[in-house]
Amino acid sequence: MRLAILPIVTTFLATPAMAIEPSVMARLVDTSGKTVGEARFTEGPHGVLIDVEVRGLPPGAHGTHLHAVGTCEDMSAGFKAAQGHVKGNAGLQHGLLNPDGPEVGDMPNLNVASDGTGRAQFYSMQISLSGLDRRQKLLDENGSSFMIHAGADDHTSQPIGGAGDRIACGALEAIQ
Repeated sequence: MRLAILPIVTTFLATPAMAIEPSVMARLVDTSGKTVGEARFTEGPHGVLIDVEVRGLPPGAHGTHLHAVGTCEDMSAGFKAAQGHVKGNAGLQHGLLNPDGPEVGDMPNLNVASDGTGRAQFYSMQISLSGLDRRQKLLDENGSSFMIHAGADDHTSQPIGGAGDRIACGALEAIQ
């Protein structure tokens, strides 16, 4: 019997200690400016955990995305100033189930109960708050925003998975 000798490789990552508490928050507002929840972002060693809580939204599934600009001031215009999704690499298409995707800003659907409340946790290995490990940096010069759409995202249709109008938005802000 031959024994194979396998090399053991240890990699040490030169990354700062990760905070346990969220370091970024997005206060979610609807198109009338009313606060309807928040999204808290916590950087981990390989991605970002997003903890979302909402209230006062229509029941059902709602598409969620990270948008390229950190503003939600144009509520009555449907949050258009937040622009499109955070894209990442050129050529990627929208959709978690798209063979030519996903874009960096694509997130799972948020399910809202009949009483208008919802809570979800999402984790993305494609993003970073600070630009760690060459992942897409959310806190760049124009920021980013967390967007909730009126309907469910089918995760394949272009450009937003058929999710419809933008009904809630939160600009990412560092927690002091």
